[in-house]
Amino acid sequence: VQLQAFGGGLVQAGGSLRLSCGISGRTFIGYVMGWFRQTPGKEREFVAGINWSRGTTNYADSVKGRSTISRDNAKKSTAYLQIDSLKPEDTAVYYCAVDYSNSATYTTESQYDYWGQGTQVTVSS
Repeated sequence: VQLQAFGGGLVQAGGSLRLSCGISGRTFIGYVMGWFRQTPGKEREFVAGINWSRGTTNYADSVKGRSTISRDNAKKSTAYLQIDSLKPEDTAVYYCAVDYSNSATYTTESQYDYWGQGTQVTVSS
């Protein structure tokens, strides 16, 4: 299974960005997709997650209300993370990950089986 995250870049504060994550290498794309982010010197933190089969989502407090995780209805193996009203503190490398164990949670790194390589998001003030 390979995950490819892309869509990062340099954005001004207040702007928006949509990150994409594509899954390949396996017909079944898993149960949960999560987005995490990491800045130098800090642990990776959960941002958002979506359960494909239940259609449920979960967001970190830091992005709740200005972020949307979704799935491409045509390309079932592609998911998106839209973040609006970007802040300088959103600057990080963003990673997508997929969980094949149908966990009831979203936020635990260890529940995810495969990870993408990360895409850099930089928000300028």
